[in-house]
Amino acid sequence: MRIDAHQHFWRYSAADYPWIGPGMERLAWDHLPADLAPLLAAAGCGGSVAVQARQSVTETRWLLDLADSHSLIKGVVGWVDLRSDDVGEQLAEFVGRPAFVGVRHVVQDEPDPRFLLGDAFIRGLGQLAPLGLAYDLLLYPSQLPAATELATRLPHQTFVLDHLAKPRVKEGPQSLEPWRRDVVALARHGNVSCKLSGLVTEASWRDWSRGDFAPYLEIALDAFGPDRLMFGSDWPVCLLAADYTDVTGIVTDFVARLSATEQEAILGGTAARRYGLAE
Repeated sequence: MRIDAHQHFWRYSAADYPWIGPGMERLAWDHLPADLAPLLAAAGCGGSVAVQARQSVTETRWLLDLADSHSLIKGVVGWVDLRSDDVGEQLAEFVGRPAFVGVRHVVQDEPDPRFLLGDAFIRGLGQLAPLGLAYDLLLYPSQLPAATELATRLPHQTFVLDHLAKPRVKEGPQSLEPWRRDVVALARHGNVSCKLSGLVTEASWRDWSRGDFAPYLEIALDAFGPDRLMFGSDWPVCLLAADYTDVTGIVTDFVARLSATEQEAILGGTAARRYGLAE
């Protein structure tokens, strides 16, 4: 089964989603399962993984409720306060929900490039692996070295790198380093997978071509291999730069030269294994 391993839902309000700013008006309305369902069907996807878009346990509850009502949502990567003294209680509320497969924190917004290595944060992360939960890494390139150290410290934790750590596609191939070096270093850790997602919004929104993404996709494929790569649309955020068909086509065209088994991994199998998704 094909899986879109990274998308979002929300009922829009400016107060809840302050990151949707000027120039992003296309995102400033509700985006719900009924909107995504025909896009998934047209792309041949049997389901998706819904990922948190604001740091709120209220949103996590809401996403899990959506999953209970909509079978297309195969998993939810929610948010809990990993630095809180009561993180165990927060997790306990959700671990009985079948769709709860992982946790994410918006680390890219943290000014400290070593935020991931804070004592309280690592203590909270240490509670995920025993519960079978993945952790999504939402980073900028400057935070990759800390992520590599984190993967070393927590070898039994499943990590998933979102959006290839947001390389500076808009700046062209001259910006590959040190992003390439640091992604390759992170990929040496077998407990880390990577999503082929979010690249269109790192390019020039109105002036990109599929060739712009080839160097980044090639590096990710060489570093992680098909068994640790997964497709994600980043819908509806992708709509700032491309429609769903365009985003899907970037990845499906790129993997077309691979074997059927390798394509199956990237387009669904890796996500199912790494998140433990139910059929």
